[in-house]
Amino acid sequence: MPDDTVLIAFDSTQQALRAEMLLEYADIDIDTRPTPKEVTAGCALSIEFPLTDYATAREIIVEQQVEIRGFFRKFSDGYVEIDQQGERKQ
Repeated sequence: MPDDTVLIAFDSTQQALRAEMLLEYADIDIDTRPTPKEVTAGCALSIEFPLTDYATAREIIVEQQVEIRGFFRKFSDGYVEIDQQGERKQ
């Protein structure tokens, strides 16, 4: 059973801080946290938020052209990149 949160990983701290500002402005409840070891990213910061806000957050990230490593969810086998529907990327 997958976790009910989404994690955004970044390649730069600048992009992570930019995304943090944009998502907070949109009233999305976020948690800035260290990037999990199993997620390969160039930045030590990640943003976690509820799955229920995924569509809104994804739209903001795409529209504002924030550069990210990807969107991830925690499944039983660890963090896995997800598609637009929030399911495992094929």
